[in-house]
Amino acid sequence: MDLDFEIIGRALPYLAGGLQYTFQLTLVAATGGVIFGTLLALARLSSFKPLALAAAGYVNLMRSIPLLLVIFWFYFLVPVLLQSITGAERPPQIGAERSAYITFVMFEAAFFCEIMRAGIQSIAKGQAGAGYALGLNYWQVMWQIVLPQAFRNMLPILLTQSIILFQDVSLVSLLNVTDFVGAAVKVAQRDSRVVEMYLFVAVVYFVLCFSLSAAVKQLQRKIAIVR
Repeated sequence: MDLDFEIIGRALPYLAGGLQYTFQLTLVAATGGVIFGTLLALARLSSFKPLALAAAGYVNLMRSIPLLLVIFWFYFLVPVLLQSITGAERPPQIGAERSAYITFVMFEAAFFCEIMRAGIQSIAKGQAGAGYALGLNYWQVMWQIVLPQAFRNMLPILLTQSIILFQDVSLVSLLNVTDFVGAAVKVAQRDSRVVEMYLFVAVVYFVLCFSLSAAVKQLQRKIAIVR
């Protein structure tokens, strides 16, 4: 097999732009997912049953559907639904990149919700009771006492889920979005160098994910020592 890895050097600036977009989408989706997921976790633990059931239904729905299907649903079906609701002549143009951001935040929120719910439930109830005894209300107890400890306890798991998210972002290439994988696919098709480009992508993903996983394990040991 005649391999030409010089193509990687020539395409490196273009690939770097795709990798930057991958990191950007991962950061936005992880941040939005944690915020939205925390709110969902609080809703699931709420004593108000309709709110708890609605949050549980959303989480179970998102966790039961493949991410690829959610991406396609939002990109193809949501504009049609918005058109039928608003009565517009044409479906609104959401765009592939905007669809990717919204879809990943919505999807990842369901997974971060369960992580944060476990973290909240891991905090001793006596600490919340002590906060109430000091005159704090429910939200003050949550934001000042419970959630900071839950975030610290769940930080390694949150970061691990973020690494999985980083890998899942490659699915946006199916919407012709130029992420890292999408950039590699376009270069491979243009120059007919599929093997070289896919090998390069695999090596980059392995190095990054392996390094990040090792860092998370080290962080987990430090948190265990603090406890």
